[in-house]
Amino acid sequence: MRWLARVPLRLAALVLLVLAAGCTPEPATPLRLGTNLWTGYEPLYLAQARGYFADAPIRLVEYTSATQVIHGFRNGTIDAAALTLDEVLLLIQDGHQPCLILVMDISHGADAILGRAAVQRLADLRGRRVGVESTAVGSYLLARALQTAKLPRSALQIVPLEFDEHERAFREGRVDAIVTFEPVRSKLLAAGAHILFDSRQIPGEIMDVLVMRREYLQQHPAAARQLVAGWFRALDAMQKAPQETAAQMATRLGIRADNYLAALKLLHLPDREENRRLLGGETPAALTAANRLADTMLDQHLLRTRPDLQHLPDARFLPVRE
Repeated sequence: MRWLARVPLRLAALVLLVLAAGCTPEPATPLRLGTNLWTGYEPLYLAQARGYFADAPIRLVEYTSATQVIHGFRNGTIDAAALTLDEVLLLIQDGHQPCLILVMDISHGADAILGRAAVQRLADLRGRRVGVESTAVGSYLLARALQTAKLPRSALQIVPLEFDEHERAFREGRVDAIVTFEPVRSKLLAAGAHILFDSRQIPGEIMDVLVMRREYLQQHPAAARQLVAGWFRALDAMQKAPQETAAQMATRLGIRADNYLAALKLLHLPDREENRRLLGGETPAALTAANRLADTMLDQHLLRTRPDLQHLPDARFLPVRE
């Protein structure tokens, strides 16, 4: 750059500044991941707090309900979402093509229908007010419970409630029963509610997964890999130091660490190897589960048409075997 010697000092400084700016890489596009408050999603926030996502530009966006997460994915506000598998099928039905890159947890009692003292069994729901988030997993759990009890949905007084309204509506007596999940489940049980039906009675059917827009994955595969790797680092930390990590995660949920550990017992969190079985191979187990779920949702009129699920699971972003 000998020519700079013939340029006035101020102008030379300006030229160097412009050249330096031109050499600076553009900032990475942040990965916006939508979640709602749920015991099984907390390892994401643990990973974020402990820096397990390395230098990946990952931004966790917490909504007050799964309905809002679904809406955020539909309108493009977020690039990825933590949802139950049945909620993902609703997105596909609406024309979206998300990729399922991680199975986060499988509910084994953490999702439940709770009743007041006057409602002792599912049959007692006839004519009663039942609060439910109708556009999310609660609708599926309620449909399966009513199927078990041979009770038509029309026999109930459905009260649409988003998740952040569940606890208050039940405590104030605005509903006779509520379809809810952790941490509200434990809080209401402690306040005198009792379980009418929960996910233990439909094992393997309520599965929380991480889905991402196909176009984002194509453009930013490294961010997806760092996100998934950070998730498993968080699970490793939880296994090595359960009390310490539970205390950290419980604070966000507004519960005690022992309550968080108790809630974790109602979930199964698949490890790396199990995720490979769920998402990989010629016939991924998650695909089989999704097709079975679609059959049930069609039968219960929760889906209008059968979604094309063939390309849903994608194991490419899981950590390689060590």
